[in-house]
Amino acid sequence: MPVVREFTLPDLGEGLTGAEVVRWMVEVGEVIAVDQPVVEVETAKAVVEVPCPYGGVVTALFGEPGEEVAVGAPLVTVAVAPGEGERPVVAEVERPLVGYGVAEPSRGGRRRRVGGPAAPVPAPAPEPVVAAPAVVVSAVAVAAPAVVPVISPLVRRSAREHGIDLAALAGSGPDGLIMRSDVERAIAAKAAPPAPAAAVADGEVVPLRGLRRAVAEKLSRSHHEIPAATCWVDVDATELMALRRQLNATPGPKVSVLALLARICTVALARFPELNSSVTEDGSGIRRHGAVHLGFAAQGERGLVVPVVRDAQALSTEQLGAELGRLTEGARTGALTPAELTGGTFTLNNYGVFGVDGSTPILNHPEAAMLGVGRIVAKPWVHQGELAVREVTQLSFTFDHRVCDGGTAGGFLRFVADCVEQPGMLLRQL
Repeated sequence: MPVVREFTLPDLGEGLTGAEVVRWMVEVGEVIAVDQPVVEVETAKAVVEVPCPYGGVVTALFGEPGEEVAVGAPLVTVAVAPGEGERPVVAEVERPLVGYGVAEPSRGGRRRRVGGPAAPVPAPAPEPVVAAPAVVVSAVAVAAPAVVPVISPLVRRSAREHGIDLAALAGSGPDGLIMRSDVERAIAAKAAPPAPAAAVADGEVVPLRGLRRAVAEKLSRSHHEIPAATCWVDVDATELMALRRQLNATPGPKVSVLALLARICTVALARFPELNSSVTEDGSGIRRHGAVHLGFAAQGERGLVVPVVRDAQALSTEQLGAELGRLTEGARTGALTPAELTGGTFTLNNYGVFGVDGSTPILNHPEAAMLGVGRIVAKPWVHQGELAVREVTQLSFTFDHRVCDGGTAGGFLRFVADCVEQPGMLLRQL
């Protein structure tokens, strides 16, 4: 006798307590395989596909797209044969979830659907069987085809010629008989132009959901809890850009401006370690971080995200560039995992890509500092006592005033600026 198993939303890690349903990947009555993804959900960190540990017929789905489902709440129920079509649920947290935009290959060829929209619970199998899905398919009763109440062959022909589904019509004749006038109305409705889209209502409220809600909560917390201050300086980046062109003229991977700035940041944080820190939850102390987990702002399909380069201080400039490129592509396609979007200790924000010169960003809580870089543009500049056209940018540095005073923050920013203007200084630090 098939047994109905209930699969609940598993713990997705990173302290998340729930997720929002983005789209269902299966339907009620569909036969699924063990570990087949059944739903795509959005958490505060990423969009993931959730696989079901049971194989059989889907008997119910819980939650509409846009609805929040708590960890431990029911997601789907599946009719499976006893001892078949399932795996130990304890392995659930060990299986990596699939990131957004990465589709897994279909298991078992074409998806099968049995019964109507709400498949009945399978009846007992007449004889022993091998696979649970086969039990479900053979045991579920198939709905009988509906009888369309129409008599006239002319009505049928007219409907067929105009692509009208008679089964979808409500007849106006005796006992629901479909008349010629019913078909003509359906033809006229089909030929009518679509109604114009409704204008957005004045004062419409757009709900904060998923990533947008998580970002709003984190920025609000940062603004309320962290006494942030910002300092900035204009910098001649001509020599840094010349170094980049020189490096990229040789064989090997190309070096981006972001990779060079990331290398400068890691060296600067080794010189000013108090800025690679965060204030403890209760506000009683400052936690110094031994490794630099470098976050950087990246624009993706889901909006602005902050991927994290782990142990950035241990990577070469080429390795930094490769990791920055990989994470940037993941942000663009929405394929980053929650682990790749959390755990940063310092953020590099290159808002110059948006064509702006300066910014006073809100810190990425609980981090204590963020370096911002504006666009690099040709400007008049006094160089070696003479007016010249140089490649200039503005650096801004926002910091938690609880972890240091202005002297430390200014020292950090000045060191970064000096390395941008004279990148050869880095050799003394490496």
